[in-house]
Amino acid sequence: MHKTHEGEFQLDRIAVRPVHVNEEERFQRLMQMHHYLGSLPKIGESVWYVAEGNEEWVALLCFSAASLKCAARDQWIGWSYRHQYDRLHLLANNSRFLILPQWHHPNLATRVLSLCRKRLCSDWQQRYKHPLLLLETFVDPTRFAGTIYRADNWHIAGLTKGFRRTSVGYSSCDHTSKMVFVRPLQSNAQTLLSQPILNEIYPTFRTHNF
Repeated sequence: MHKTHEGEFQLDRIAVRPVHVNEEERFQRLMQMHHYLGSLPKIGESVWYVAEGNEEWVALLCFSAASLKCAARDQWIGWSYRHQYDRLHLLANNSRFLILPQWHHPNLATRVLSLCRKRLCSDWQQRYKHPLLLLETFVDPTRFAGTIYRADNWHIAGLTKGFRRTSVGYSSCDHTSKMVFVRPLQSNAQTLLSQPILNEIYPTFRTHNF
């Protein structure tokens, strides 16, 4: 990250980009070392980002397929179960967000999140040939207040029921409820996702070829 003569950091020098294939091992290693949830396998649709400043890695982010079930999110959208099945691929989950230990500076996290959000749609479209309309994320209130997401105008949709997704479904015992944040990627995203007939420019899961 570039420093001014006064020793302050210039946030406008921060840039984000997708992680290259030959960088994925480093990305996973850092995530495992420094994120309290550890690394996350790349399963299904996902895009990993690195934020750089002065050619140094300062933050790591994962955007993955949306959660299959989230009552608070579904109520906020207002869609039916049938619509949810057809349209879930139009959502993505900010499944990991890590500021590397030596780079905890004011406003850096908000800047990085904003930069990722602004380019995610085009990156997702290029990689998976369909758009995104809404982002979601889950924040553990025993660890964080969700300040970064609030500053980037994400909405609090409610709380999870405390069940954790596993490789075989959902955990049988409850965990700490998480705050559910959502962020429309265009102003009418909620309307588009909940209306009876989806605009034809947004392919449904059943007709889309991955």
